[in-house]
Amino acid sequence: MTDDEAMAIALEEAAAAGAAGDVPVGAVVLGADGTLLARRCNERERLGDPTAHAEVLALRDAAAAVGSWRLTGATVVVTLEPCAMCAGAIIGARVGRLVFGTPDLKAGACGSLYNLCADPRLNHEVPIDAGRRSAECAELLTSFFAAKRLR
Repeated sequence: MTDDEAMAIALEEAAAAGAAGDVPVGAVVLGADGTLLARRCNERERLGDPTAHAEVLALRDAAAAVGSWRLTGATVVVTLEPCAMCAGAIIGARVGRLVFGTPDLKAGACGSLYNLCADPRLNHEVPIDAGRRSAECAELLTSFFAAKRLR
């Protein structure tokens, strides 16, 4: 599966999160061979869980699918730049690569506010491909928050 195909799935997940009243973020984990291991969306509101970010949920599902917490060679594709918690989970899982859509100027930890994935003080670094289908990813978020302000 290509990064664009994976991002299309992540965008579907993000739209589902928004329709359920959660911040529209979607994430996909691809195996080293490009197979789809997991796809999830934000579920903080539904689960009442502050850790139920799309990336964390997708990493959990991918680890269960491969039978190991080590996701060496996997690619995480997410619509929004991961926060510090999610970047930490990506690093901790030894993910091989991160692809994200739009930057998060308020909480992004993969280039915007911090760049945990490229911090040589940590035990693992994750190459980043930023800006994949950025306009589509940003539009989902902009529309969601605009609708919230109208209520």
